[in-house]
Amino acid sequence: MIESVYDELRLSPRATFRVGDGSATDVPAEVLLRNANALADDLRTRGSTTVALHADNGVDWIVADLACDRAGIAIVPLPPFFSPDQVRSVLSSSGVDTLLTDRAEWFEANFDFTGPANPAAGTRALNLCRLRGDAAGLLPAGTSKITYTSGTTGSPKGVCLSAGNQLNVARSLIEATGLAEPRHLCTLPLATLLENIAGVYAPLLAGGTVIAPSLATLGFNGSSQLDLPRFLQVISDVRPDSLILVPEMLRMLVLAVHSGWQPPDSLRFVAVGGGKVAAALIHEARSSGLPVYEGYGLSECGSVVSLNSAAGDLPGSVGRPLPHLSLRIEDDEIVVEGASHLGYVGEPESWGEDVVHTGDIGHVDEEGRLFIDGRRKNVLISSYGRNISPEWVEGELLAGFMLRHAWVFGDAEPFCVALIVPASPSVTDRHIETWLSTVNSQLPNYACIAKWHRLDPDVDDLSNLLTANGRPRRDLIATRFQPVLDAMFQPIRKESM
Repeated sequence: MIESVYDELRLSPRATFRVGDGSATDVPAEVLLRNANALADDLRTRGSTTVALHADNGVDWIVADLACDRAGIAIVPLPPFFSPDQVRSVLSSSGVDTLLTDRAEWFEANFDFTGPANPAAGTRALNLCRLRGDAAGLLPAGTSKITYTSGTTGSPKGVCLSAGNQLNVARSLIEATGLAEPRHLCTLPLATLLENIAGVYAPLLAGGTVIAPSLATLGFNGSSQLDLPRFLQVISDVRPDSLILVPEMLRMLVLAVHSGWQPPDSLRFVAVGGGKVAAALIHEARSSGLPVYEGYGLSECGSVVSLNSAAGDLPGSVGRPLPHLSLRIEDDEIVVEGASHLGYVGEPESWGEDVVHTGDIGHVDEEGRLFIDGRRKNVLISSYGRNISPEWVEGELLAGFMLRHAWVFGDAEPFCVALIVPASPSVTDRHIETWLSTVNSQLPNYACIAKWHRLDPDVDDLSNLLTANGRPRRDLIATRFQPVLDAMFQPIRKESM
């Protein structure tokens, strides 16, 4: 069985795929593969063993990724939002000896090269640089890709994946979505594993076209600021069949529809993941002309684990498991089999396991659909002994379009409180109070929001409070706003003394 994306594309009877950046002539299959092969030969000649890729979205990124797959060289995609310290940690821990980048000057100023940067074969704008890194990176055998995520603490951890693992996910996604020759618009950084596999590999293997504009063209400024009018214009101009969004991006598109934007009628599948999405938001998106389907996954399983689709869909669930894997619930925790990563960089004790204990709590209904109830480590236990998933309550708070963020706290306390970021300055405190009353009326008493505090992005420092896919960094949020949280809980604490 073929376990190389490059070889599968080369031998596929559906060799009609193309890639582009939305502004020039698309690159056809034979040119893409020829360029990837040229770069693979270049890397082999230089003796590269582990390659880091730090580049903007575009055709070059895809060429470099396929080249490493072709050469059997481990690749480390570096997210563009990683800090210099995070990049340095990744390069050191994974034993990177070669860098492919479109920012050679930045790296030359911050890192030690063994020689000058040279143009990378088969690419338009990438340079190849040899590093004086620690070549003793401890990796499990068969490592094809190392994906690092900033996680909830900001400390990167390297997940090692085989080529076969990634290919299995891509194949399953083609089967689950039923999309043939899709025109896919990449809206997340290609270093994001979900976009890499579901947004590049799956569409190409289905004989489709992948459009990957630069992040600036899409309207991104940094990791979390998005110029919405520019983003909407790109979607309208490209007229894609499919998109992948994180929940906040979906909310922005729905609000744009409310303001008069018309989604292109080309859209057939909009996947949303990376955080809990309220069923009400899914319904609202669909009524707005966005064919949205929620999914669930994690890096340790090669990104996607389950997905809703037109063939079997229930808003509020994250769909059925993909066909190449199986899952079960153990003590409320979701456990996945048949799709495990090879292990973590530098942690031999984690290597060789075929079972992933996800840390997520959930349940499966009679139809085999998976529901996510929260993170085990995030569960709040009130002073009355009630277990509360903050993601559940937050999902209800964000189901409307009044709030941009809502973070719930209350561990070891008699009630829950929330830090709230309104969707816009026009949302008044009275609006928020009315909405909270509506939400509380639908929650059990122990999970109701008793107090809340408004955060203003123009006044409060909200930087770095979210991961790349929009999940809250709870420890950092709690630390930054500890005085505010203490003030909300303090009166009750005094009364109970």
